[in-house]
Order: sequence, then C-alpha cells, then structure tokens
Amino acid sequence: MTDTIDRLADLPASDWDALLPAGQLFLRHAFLSSLEDSGAVGPGTGWLPAHRMMRDAQGRLTAAAPAYRKLHSYGEYVFDWGWADACRRAGIAYYPKRLSGVPFTPVPGARLLGAPAALARLLEAGEAQLAEQGESGWHINFTQPADDALLRGRSGWLERLGCQFHWFNRGYRDFQDFLDTLSSRKRKQLRKERDQVAGQGIEFEWRDSSQMREVDWDFVHACYARTYQVRGQDPYLPRGFFSLLAERMPAALRVVLARQRGRPVAMAFSLQGDDCLFGRYWGCLAEFDRLHFETCLYQGIDWSIEQRLARFEAGAQGEHKLLRGFEPVLTRSWHYLLHPGLRAAVVGFLAEERVAVSAYLQEARGHLPYRKV
Repeated sequence: MTDTIDRLADLPASDWDALLPAGQLFLRHAFLSSLEDSGAVGPGTGWLPAHRMMRDAQGRLTAAAPAYRKLHSYGEYVFDWGWADACRRAGIAYYPKRLSGVPFTPVPGARLLGAPAALARLLEAGEAQLAEQGESGWHINFTQPADDALLRGRSGWLERLGCQFHWFNRGYRDFQDFLDTLSSRKRKQLRKERDQVAGQGIEFEWRDSSQMREVDWDFVHACYARTYQVRGQDPYLPRGFFSLLAERMPAALRVVLARQRGRPVAMAFSLQGDDCLFGRYWGCLAEFDRLHFETCLYQGIDWSIEQRLARFEAGAQGEHKLLRGFEPVLTRSWHYLLHPGLRAAVVGFLAEERVAVSAYLQEARGHLPYRKV
C-alpha cells in the first residue's frame, strides 16, 4: 500500500536510511529532516513535503521517494520557468506540481529508494493520484543511473539532459602534480590567481564540525546569506539549518575559512562522503580579487587530493570551472506531465534541447585545460 507523509520526523530515521544506496548524503533522513525542522521547507516556503511511501502487508517500508508539492520553481536548478510561463499564457494551471529531489541541492543521486518492483508500484500509484491532488505533473531531478533505467522503461516519462562540471582526482600527489597536467598557459593562470589571493594576506583553515562553535556557524550563515542579499533575494536556508545539520550529520561537514590578518572574511561549506567532496555554499563579507576561485575551487581541489577523494562536485553551472580543470558531465531529470498539449510542446522542446546539450558537452570538452597527450 502507498501513503504520503508531510514530516520526516514522523518516520524513524532507520526505516528511511535503510533504503538508501551507499554515499547518499543528501537523501539521508538527517539532511532532509533538518530542512523541514529549520523551516527551510514547509508552510510559507512553496515547498510542502509530501514524501511518497510504499509499505508491505506488515507495514514495513519497502520503497520511498522524497517529494514536495511545489507552488513555484525556485531552488530546483532544473529550469522549467518557460514551461510555467507557457501554461500561464494558455490558461493552464502549472502549479502546484510534484517534485522529487533535494531542495536547493543540485547534486545527482538516488531519488527512487527501494527495490525496482516496489518502486514500479509506487510510481504507478503516484502517477494515478496526480489529477485528484490537483498537480500538473511529477518531476524527478538529478537522478542516478538506477533511477534512469527504471523511468526510461515507463510510459509517459520524458527525459531531460543537463550539464554540470566535476573535478576528478587522477591520483595526484599534490596541487602541483595536478597543475603539471595542464597546458602551460592555464598552469600559469591558476598559479597567478592563487598568488593574487595570497598576496592579499589571506590564509585558509579547514575545519570539521567538532571544531565549529555556534559563533562560527553564525559567520557561515552570514556569508551564505550575503550571496543572496547582494542580488536582492532572501536566502533559502535559515540560520537554524546549519546547527541542526551539525548536530545530526557532524561527520560529513567541512568548512574552509578564509582569514585576512586573522579576521575571517569568507567561507565555503561542503559535505564529504567516502569518495567525494560536495561543495555547497560559499560567501564573503567583503570583495577580494580572485577569492571566489580560491575558496570554492582550488581549496576544494587541494583538500580532495589530500584526502584522496575520487572527485569534487562544486555545485551547478559555472563555465569558469571548465577552465580550471572541472570536466563536463551529463545530468538527467524526468518529467511526467498530465496536460496533453503541454506534454506535446515539451516533447518537441526536449528533442531540440537534447541536441543542443550534447553539442555543448562536446564543445566544452574541447576547451578543457589539460595538455594533449
């Protein structure tokens, strides 16, 4: 049988986490419940938790999908504003819609949790309930290959491609070893950028959660919030989210602090898994030349090499990453749309977009800074 819960705290963490494949930091009960309990999602945010559950005859959880009833398209990073605007002009209700993904977190990973047979039943039930719940469709963002295989075989689901930039550790001994793989011009550029930051008297310190006090989390949130405030926007995450996450997932948190003459001026906040560093948020309290590149990219590369991590995912978008050794990778999302006219229009749009994304990926690979072997 299927049901929906609007609060993960009502479900034992062990039941939810037992369904997770390895390495899924952002799908853990601790992460998603911290978003809910801090008020980052919930009433008044346009993100209403409505997590899908499948249980067996004994009431045991056999499959699940994180899901939200969305009243807008903010914080998703798979952009469907054009679809929503076309619906508005045509008099079609696009919101509310259902979204399965991790709020404000464009990290590819598991979205459908459980065995394929149970998930097929969960999807079938969820598709059938869209109309009665007044939702225009179901969107599943930043999937992993197991999800793709399941959805590709289901009628009505439309695949959408995207592109991110990830850095891969090919057994580098240190940052200089990485630099030696780049072309001469790019190697000089990266050295110059790092020297420019060091020349401003800025030094860096990596901390884990045990080394952070509440005043330090105050600083992290102030920096994070400023990246939104300079654009005239409110930050997605409230201050309390960081404290909850530090309490519930302390082993995963990493913060790099940038200091100028002992005074903290910037930070980058990441989560670290078994083989990957996930760069999430950054911010600075004043402007410094090239500080963003150093804090968000070069420090993460340094740390990934030191920790012998296989890759570093530094967030969505950003062609500036390409020129600094981050490689283009395909991302996927899936979309089930009820309105036949909207669906037909999106089918045509996605066919054209797929060609453009594939061409962009190939072109981007041609601009990588690595020396030709």
